Amino acid sequence: MSGATTMPLWQGADVIAALQSVLTATPSADWMANGLSIDTRDIKPSDIFVALPGEKADGHDFVIRAFESGAAAALVRPDFASQDVPRHGVLLPVPDVLQALELLGRAARARCTAHITAITGSVGKTGVKSALAAALGKTGAVHASEKSFNNHIGVPLSLARLPQQADYAVFELGMNHAGEIATLVDMVRPHAALITTVGAAHIEHFDSEVDIARAKAEIFAGLVDDGVAIIPRDNQHYPLLAEAAASFAQIDFSLSDATSKVHAVQTHLHPTCSCVTAHIGAQEVTFKVGTAGEHHVANSLAVLAAVQQAGGDLALAALSLADNQGLSGRGMRHQLQVADGALTLIDESYNANPSSMRAALTTLGLTPRLGRGRRIAVLGDMAELGEAAAALHADLAETVEQADIDLVVTCGPLMQNLHEHLPPGRMGPHFKTKEDVVALLVRDLRADDVVMVKGSNASGMGQVVRALLAGQDTTEKRAG
Repeated sequence: MSGATTMPLWQGADVIAALQSVLTATPSADWMANGLSIDTRDIKPSDIFVALPGEKADGHDFVIRAFESGAAAALVRPDFASQDVPRHGVLLPVPDVLQALELLGRAARARCTAHITAITGSVGKTGVKSALAAALGKTGAVHASEKSFNNHIGVPLSLARLPQQADYAVFELGMNHAGEIATLVDMVRPHAALITTVGAAHIEHFDSEVDIARAKAEIFAGLVDDGVAIIPRDNQHYPLLAEAAASFAQIDFSLSDATSKVHAVQTHLHPTCSCVTAHIGAQEVTFKVGTAGEHHVANSLAVLAAVQQAGGDLALAALSLADNQGLSGRGMRHQLQVADGALTLIDESYNANPSSMRAALTTLGLTPRLGRGRRIAVLGDMAELGEAAAALHADLAETVEQADIDLVVTCGPLMQNLHEHLPPGRMGPHFKTKEDVVALLVRDLRADDVVMVKGSNASGMGQVVRALLAGQDTTEKRAG
């Protein structure tokens, strides 16, 4: 959260009041907390430790360690609270730790007067959330969910961390199945609900992409009575989304449709940034987006629409977009030193679906060739695509051709389908393991190459990036 504060996040008495219906004992109220944590590796003094059970570990095994690290209190099961263990802080015994975390999140939402924006979409949720938080931070104090904390644990945790005195709050909502967003947005109850786009992500859990659009549209069910829906006009599912939000005021955003309330008038795409003139409602704004690619321009329009709707300073928000140079795993660029000079590594390794893969390949195609440099795409499998997986991988060959990628290195059984559909002039080697990919890149990359690495988390492409970055001071420095 931007803006310094000396107020504690929670008073003990307020926590007990929020959990009164589920506490199996009445603990001391003479304490305060400045945060919450579900992991003792990042716990801070005066945090509340949330001892969640997990598939690989149970948080109750780490309660003592949490207290040794300075935790003020811990949410635990009643049977743990009854044990004879060292007690360096307050135990809050509840039958269901996750349910108690949700109650704390709802209590934080109820006591806060911040303007709240909730974001979902098949692509771009985390980037838009981060950009919106930075933009609103130019006007007031902002709280935003960390990383990709967008599921049944991350959302209530982020809500429970919401300071009472925040001016703005931004939350990311994710889903793999129908009904999940409805549950999350019921906790958040936003003033604005923003959908970045709708695509084939997680389609193995749905009958069609239309069903994905319906699941994303669940976000409108949690809007407050006078809430606003912010919807992508360029998406093929726009009519469905607009109908789902028919009970609310709507702001549509578009890269080209001049009838949209928020739309680009002029867009100049460059290798590392974009320059845009756009109408944001009745205002015309010219700004720079610090990340390359048309999809980031669309996201910037959504951000500015949300800033204007929230009452933030639009001019300062537009200026902030120039500082948005990509997140780790989502477009961050690095300069790597090789024997004969330097090359550029574009880290797109945090997850992938057909929409985001096409956008990343298209953006790579914007990069000019320098010297003997090549445009190289290193691609791992896209997960959760169901019966359509083989075809969706093979279909990327068309985007590779349109983007004029010089070499495509593929890894994994699903990417074999793309490999087999590539023309010989663009076909790089195909590997079964990420270790073989790293060995090839270390051996064959040369100065002026631009290498983009992307795949679903399960493909291990993030490990490829980390192996290439090992030992280098890599973040690309750009001229303003």
